[in-house]
Amino acid sequence: MTDQHFALFDTPIGVCGVEWGSRGINGLQLPMGSDDKTRTRIRQRHGDISETAPTKEVQKAIDRIVKLLAGEPDDLRDIALDLDGVPDFNRGVYDIARSIPPGQTMTYGDIAKRLGGVELSRDVGQALGRNPCPIVVPCHRVLAAGRKPGGFSAKGGVSTKLKMLAIEGAAVNHTPGLFD
Repeated sequence: MTDQHFALFDTPIGVCGVEWGSRGINGLQLPMGSDDKTRTRIRQRHGDISETAPTKEVQKAIDRIVKLLAGEPDDLRDIALDLDGVPDFNRGVYDIARSIPPGQTMTYGDIAKRLGGVELSRDVGQALGRNPCPIVVPCHRVLAAGRKPGGFSAKGGVSTKLKMLAIEGAAVNHTPGLFD
């Protein structure tokens, strides 16, 4: 994709990356521990993508993401995403996840039931693990049964998920030290 671009930006949880093309934002990278590691991860997914200043629309999205991660509630639902190439099932999962307000949570089973049955819970988890736009598609707001944290594929794993939920004021059943 020659019209693919990315930019890094500072947030209260670390340096994130945003990726976009001619049809909008199509990727968001959570912090990888350093700017270089974040750039490397973006390029692993997108190849020779150019780092450039964000467009006006992308900058507006970045500003809102930064404010959300600083504790200012914003559901980010109206940020346009380009999910071309994402399977329909995953899009359905992401649409439901985007309906979860900051500070609230759902379980994998809740989403699975909306999509046809609790037996789809594992598929929901796999779709969320492949979420190309975390934060905007708030996979961190989706918990395992019993309101336990469940998994999180970003660097830092469950502790990153718990940090993001704490910023938003969400209640989670968590035994300190178990996943940290």
